[in-house]
Amino acid sequence: MKKLVSAISLCLALSLCHASAWSATDLVIIVNPASGVERISRDEVTAIFMGRTKKLPSGITALPIDQVASNRDKARFYAELINKELSEINSYWARLIFSGQASPPRQADTVAEVIEIVSSNKGAIGYVPRSAATKQVRVALDLSQ
Repeated sequence: MKKLVSAISLCLALSLCHASAWSATDLVIIVNPASGVERISRDEVTAIFMGRTKKLPSGITALPIDQVASNRDKARFYAELINKELSEINSYWARLIFSGQASPPRQADTVAEVIEIVSSNKGAIGYVPRSAATKQVRVALDLSQ
């Protein structure tokens, strides 16, 4: 019986460690290397992805690339960046679309598509896991820092 309790305790401890490791973000903000953006702040990224500004810090028109709602990175991105859940983000965009004030970011189906769009559009900005960033794009912000 003691072994069973010990085994269950160990499993619970390991699952909690795994959950906390997953919740630690490894997302990075990527831009096109020709965008003129070396680094970008969290506030600037928030303004771009929430439709408050249409320009990158370099002055180029921004093309924010979001991920589809079924991608877990999207929920992590908004939770880490602005401390909002996807339902709140969806409500925000529904209000802006209905009032004609703004359009939501373009959506990509996969991380590979985000990288493809960002690497081929000078003003594009997106987010991907750090491990997925390639030499075709520039990491402008690490959300874990």
